[in-house]
Amino acid sequence: MAGNSFGKNFVLTTFGESHGVAIGGIIDRCPSNVMLDLEAIQLELDRRKPGQSKLVTQRKEADEVVFLSGIFEGKTLGTPIAFQINNTNSKSDDYDLLKDAYRPSHADFVYQQKYKHRDYRGGGRSSARETAARVVGGAIAKQIIQPVEITAYVSSVGTISVKKKYTELDLSLIETNDVRCPDVEIAQQMEQLILETKKKGDTVGGVITCVIKNVPIGLGEPVFDRLEANLAKAMLSINACKGFSFGSGFEGTKMFGSQHNDYFNEDGSTKTNFSGGIQGGISNGMDIYFDVAFKPVATLLQPQEMLTSQGTLEIIKGKGRHDACVLPRAVPIVEAMTALVIADFMV
Repeated sequence: MAGNSFGKNFVLTTFGESHGVAIGGIIDRCPSNVMLDLEAIQLELDRRKPGQSKLVTQRKEADEVVFLSGIFEGKTLGTPIAFQINNTNSKSDDYDLLKDAYRPSHADFVYQQKYKHRDYRGGGRSSARETAARVVGGAIAKQIIQPVEITAYVSSVGTISVKKKYTELDLSLIETNDVRCPDVEIAQQMEQLILETKKKGDTVGGVITCVIKNVPIGLGEPVFDRLEANLAKAMLSINACKGFSFGSGFEGTKMFGSQHNDYFNEDGSTKTNFSGGIQGGISNGMDIYFDVAFKPVATLLQPQEMLTSQGTLEIIKGKGRHDACVLPRAVPIVEAMTALVIADFMV
């Protein structure tokens, strides 16, 4: 299986399956002599871990990261940083029915066709559990790229959306509710929708907005390694991600150039920021902001038609512990992947 590493200059390789012994990763080319806040890294994992609220999967995992190499006396050595997160609460029996059945819109079928052998427990390598390793890598990257600040939040769930732009919101309110939405009133509506969806055994998607502040001018290369292109790849590599747009995005197609152009101030900043902080593939020093769209989770806790390995169609009800909406737990994952991209250009 190829494609387990991300980055060129700051490289994260992840390993492990959802119900294996552990998941983890190796970070290569991390700068040396960087004092790490290990508690802050664990805090990022706590934001992503299952069982943290009534809105998400109730799989109980401590998700405690153990560093095996690359750090001594709290500082990076410049050598590969290896870490692992043990799986302690897997219930593999819940997935016995999927040994010979493929869930619709899931990776089951294509994994079997491509690799001829798969770990069907919890989705194996295709499980979003793998993203815990990304969060560790991203948490370290966040500390390396300071004073760059990365903040993500849930901006829509289903048809319920935040109408205000990020500049009009108090982003300090993101962690005050389980949905991780800075508009507290809208967050309550989102929570109600998720709970109603969960009760029906169904799932719902939505959008996460991410903002990067204090970005230096000059990150990104103008052809194949454009900053927005690498951010797009990072976001679209996350489970259930189906869309990415930055700056004015598709709304920009409705404007004339005279309206869309970001005219300069005398200090080089711009009066508007429809460009989303990136021009010609290179950061211009303004805020970078983008939206990431997530589909509804494919695994439903209700009967649905599945294809079997014998080529028949059967009605099977899903089992196990699953998210009715991935958005709240995906917020730290979006931030982590963003940090990995910025670190890859900065180190």
